[in-house]
Amino acid sequence: MDSPVPDHCPDESVPQPIRADGAGAADSGPRDVARDRQNPDLLVPPITDRGRVPNLKFSFSDTHMQLRHGGWSRQVSVRELPIATTLAGVNMALTPGGVRELHWHREAEWAFMILGRARITAVDQFGQNFIADVGIGDLWYFPPGIPHAIQGLEDGCEFLLVFDNGSFSDLDTFSITDWFAHTPRDVLAENFGVPESAFEKIPPEERYIFQAEVPGPLRTQRVADPYGTVPQSFTHRLLAQEPIISPGGTVRIVDSTNFPVSTRIAAALVEVEPGGMREMHWHPNNDEWQYYLSGEARMTAFAAEGTARTFDYRAGDVGYVPFGFGHYIQNTGPQTVWFLEMFASNRYADVSLNQWMALTPREMIQETLHVGPELLNALRKEKWQVVKSEAITPP
Repeated sequence: MDSPVPDHCPDESVPQPIRADGAGAADSGPRDVARDRQNPDLLVPPITDRGRVPNLKFSFSDTHMQLRHGGWSRQVSVRELPIATTLAGVNMALTPGGVRELHWHREAEWAFMILGRARITAVDQFGQNFIADVGIGDLWYFPPGIPHAIQGLEDGCEFLLVFDNGSFSDLDTFSITDWFAHTPRDVLAENFGVPESAFEKIPPEERYIFQAEVPGPLRTQRVADPYGTVPQSFTHRLLAQEPIISPGGTVRIVDSTNFPVSTRIAAALVEVEPGGMREMHWHPNNDEWQYYLSGEARMTAFAAEGTARTFDYRAGDVGYVPFGFGHYIQNTGPQTVWFLEMFASNRYADVSLNQWMALTPREMIQETLHVGPELLNALRKEKWQVVKSEAITPP
């Protein structure tokens, strides 16, 4: 019988909580080595980390899956990441023909298409409809209370949904099947002007996600509306948007200035090339909710009063930065890092540490930081959202 006590002979290939200066000691007890490899800055924090900064990371891989015929969903809210009070996220996939049923909710819904294609439908409070197909890199936005549905097209789809309430749950939405199931049939009959027998086969409970046939081409699905279509489009082609190019990557900003209907959620799609870094900055308007699409990254959040903490992220992770915290996102792997940063706001805003210093009298910077011309002459008055260590001049 094997002993429950682990072998104390250290494996040199296993990372240990020992810093280069000798601080720490080997961990020979029970541990999740794979998890430690994914979180090197938690296992061996930089010497600059200090204090009790709350957890700012949670992976969708650690969430509970809702599996249905037609697709799946999982979510990250304050239940999983308590600090994330402003926004919540739902990761969802639909099979070809899979339907996220007709529903509405009290929160605004902002979405980013990760894979495949989907058809979305909605009707506003004035009886104006909207029917459109969306693909990779496209967004949609539904204001609070607007009823809508989503259906996977020929190859199915996967997408990220973001809601302007950290306590949101996708299982607490107002669904049409749920309402029908909990309304007396004589009331349904009177409302629609048909016999009660018309409702004999309605579902006994909410369907949420279900399998259906793949819909025909968009032109065959148009529904003539005597009131016309919605005045502002519910979709935006973010990947088709001209990016802001910096030496270490790109940024595409989307808010109510270029996606007018999106009045409660602003965002940026950030690309950080290998060797690049989303520069040191902070946001003056709200907390930041992040979703990592690819690559590996690290972030140190500076929380003032001598406190800071470093986290590691990879595809499928959610990050969070409280309002005003200084931070950066550094590409630590061989692949390009793509991530979304989102805010419960109608406008995107950030403050660059480098630009702030460049636009402050040199004497003030010199006296404050005890630095000389080497740094002072390198400061940039133009904002580079993504920098690269060898970058000297902008592209």
